[in-house]
Amino acid sequence: MDDSDDRRGAAEPDPVEAAQRRVEEVLLGGTRQFTRLEVCEKAGVPLERAMRLWRALGFATVADDAVVFTDRDIETLRLTDELMYRGILEPELATATARMLGQHLSRLAEWEVHVLRDVLAANPELLADERQLGRFIEQLVPQLESMQNFAWRRHLAAYAGRALSSTEDLESRSQVVGFADMVGFTTFTRRSDEAALVDVVDRFDMMTAEVVAENHGRIVKMLGDEVLFVADDPVHGGRIALALLERAEADDALPMLRAGLAYGRVLSRFGDVYGSTVNIASRLTSVARPGTVLVDRPLGDVLIEVREEFSVRHRRPVSVRGYSRLKHSVLRRAGDAQPSLVESVQQRAADLLGLSAEDQYEDDQDEAPAIALEPDTDAPRKGRSERSGRKSDRERSDKGRGKRRR
Repeated sequence: MDDSDDRRGAAEPDPVEAAQRRVEEVLLGGTRQFTRLEVCEKAGVPLERAMRLWRALGFATVADDAVVFTDRDIETLRLTDELMYRGILEPELATATARMLGQHLSRLAEWEVHVLRDVLAANPELLADERQLGRFIEQLVPQLESMQNFAWRRHLAAYAGRALSSTEDLESRSQVVGFADMVGFTTFTRRSDEAALVDVVDRFDMMTAEVVAENHGRIVKMLGDEVLFVADDPVHGGRIALALLERAEADDALPMLRAGLAYGRVLSRFGDVYGSTVNIASRLTSVARPGTVLVDRPLGDVLIEVREEFSVRHRRPVSVRGYSRLKHSVLRRAGDAQPSLVESVQQRAADLLGLSAEDQYEDDQDEAPAIALEPDTDAPRKGRSERSGRKSDRERSDKGRGKRRR
């Protein structure tokens, strides 16, 4: 049999596999050519330390003889070890940093791959030509890196400016913590297709990002149908919550929102927040009625002084998980709900006499009662379905497991 027969009998290379190998080489900065033992030896880093960092980054453990590493792995491992040797990063801090980077960047990478798939689906000729796909990726990756680097540097500059000029403890300081979630979202997901669900989530994410940024806050994380944000200034926190509800109300495609805010000491750790202030904000959100912002007493006492902008009305303490009598108030825009003359006199008298909220509370038909009721979540409101009603205990427990525990 001659050479031509051999070529005809050989299997044709899979273009998709060839394209995947080409994309991988571009993204990894080279071909896979080292085992983890070889990487550790070349970088001069103990295997145990390297494995701990690898797992913290969220990468799967591989066998000792698996050839999966590149020259860039060696460089990065050597750099990390050098930072620890110079005392800039403690070993425990290096592991925690790697864990935080792995969690956040894996989500970013997942989103970018989805975008890439959409591009390739719209341009199938790229997959058919390995070289053309390689050139496309070679151009795309540096552009993504540049955009990500720009955003990182801008956020770093903004945070560094605040941090270096402040004498406060950066890890534990007073902040406003807020939650805002979409009402009836669980029911909405059962009745909607993927396209409608994606549209609502994208609208919610975009609207939230705009409102929080415009009012000098920071998004800690998105939790599906809910956003967790913080603000250094109580006024900014109040503005964010009210603006979120107003923007959702004005968008027919979005369900109504409800929000809970609390003000106090907050522990910040690798971009997340912890402490009783976070728990209180979460609990207030769970009992807020649709279209309502509830604030804890410390925040209400601050915002009640800003009379030209906010209306703060104290309410009877509510019992929630972990807090038997949680004092809170309803936050509105000034002028949205002017109190009657009788209410004004009662409020003034209560202030002068030093009465507590439960002593001077009057029942209001437009506020949450002491016993939580479960209205019909399917009742239409202003022509929009799924925009009224409180989530059931079952829905709240489903959403709350593993999500709001601090």
